[in-house]
Order: sequence, then C-alpha cells, then structure tokens
Amino acid sequence: MSGAGTAVRRRGVDAPAPLNAIRLRRLNRGQAECLRENLADLYVRSGVRAGGEEYRDREGFLRRLAGDIRRPGFALLIAETTTLAGCAFGFPIGRDGSWWRGFAGALPWSIGQLTAAGQVFALTQVVAHPHEQNRDIADRLQERLLTDLHTSLGVTLVHPYDRAARTAFQSWGWLEIGEMVRLPGPVALRVLVLPVARSPRPDSPAIRTPDRTGAGNSPHPVTLVPRSLVCKP
Repeated sequence: MSGAGTAVRRRGVDAPAPLNAIRLRRLNRGQAECLRENLADLYVRSGVRAGGEEYRDREGFLRRLAGDIRRPGFALLIAETTTLAGCAFGFPIGRDGSWWRGFAGALPWSIGQLTAAGQVFALTQVVAHPHEQNRDIADRLQERLLTDLHTSLGVTLVHPYDRAARTAFQSWGWLEIGEMVRLPGPVALRVLVLPVARSPRPDSPAIRTPDRTGAGNSPHPVTLVPRSLVCKP
C-alpha cells in the first residue's frame, strides 16, 4: 500500500446483486493475474469519472494490484454471481514494523505488538459493483478476508479529501488512529484500523488507540462500532 489511500468505489445506478446469490472466493496470484483486466474494468464501472480520469484511475488500480501481488502473503477475495460483483485485496504487514514509517507521533503499543506478532493486515482496495445495496458486498468482502486470514487487526490508508471513503469505513467499524505521510508526500493520509471481531487468542494484546483527550499518555480501549450499514497504496 502506498500513500494514495484506499478507495471505496460505488455508484447507485445498476440493479443490486441478490445477496443470497453472491459467492465469495479467494484467488491465488496466478488467478489474480489472469483476472487483472476484469478487476480493473469493475473498478472503473464502480465510479463516475470525468474525461481522462477513467484511464488514470484504471492504471493506478492496476499498479496497486501488481505491487501487492508481489508482496509476501498477498490475498485477494472476490464476490461473484455470473459476473464479478466486488473485490478486496491487500497483504500482511511485515513484523519489522517498517510499514509504519511516517506515522505521526508514537504508534500505540498494542498495535506495535500485533505488528511484531504478524497479526496486522493492510487492506489496499475494496471495490463493489455500483448500487447502494452493494455496500453489503464491500462489508462482507473485507470482513471475510480479514477473518479467513486469522488476523487480529486490519489497517488502511485514506486520503483526507476522500470523505466518502472515510464515512464508509467508519460505518463498517473502522477507527481513525492518526496520520501518516508516505513518499512522495506531502499529503498526510488518515490511518484507520479495524479490530477483527473474533475470539482473541490468550496471548494477543488488547487493541488500544491513542488517548486524544490530553489527559496523559495512557491509551484507552477501542470500541468496535456496530456494523449497521450493509454497503492504497
């Protein structure tokens, strides 16, 4: 994931795919390579763009996908009926913590511990076929991807001007913990995390976020927001 932020794309135009007809399926690297053009087409269809932007956005999506495919632990999940309805992909953050370089301030201790334990997954992209109901698909994709990988924490980067993406992620339970500047900068991307809703391992540290009240440096526990909404780099 570079510094461009994670995009959540959708457009309320086409008819929704019935949720009971949707199948979620993991793709390996070879399958992802074979479907890269189809995934890029889905990405382009999922948003309305002015002339010229469509090509640039498509090329940007393909670069992010190609970059992630080469990373250790790359994972991609698709939603499909008779055609592609959505996708989500990313990679596990390295235990050395180098992914967090550029984070403004001190990284919460518990997140550092989860990183060292190999329990943090960077979500690069979430795409859903354009329709309001298909926000459910995006939610199901990211939730299934994170739980199937037995990770404890998801993390994503969002451009500060992308209010739609921030609103969508927060409605799914993602919590903003700070900012990060990635090369070439200088935009400070918003860092959001999602504690995975599953029974924690006995040795897993509790996930905490920075205390922003100004009352000392003690962190406070994260509260997972209920997911009432059904919807990099």
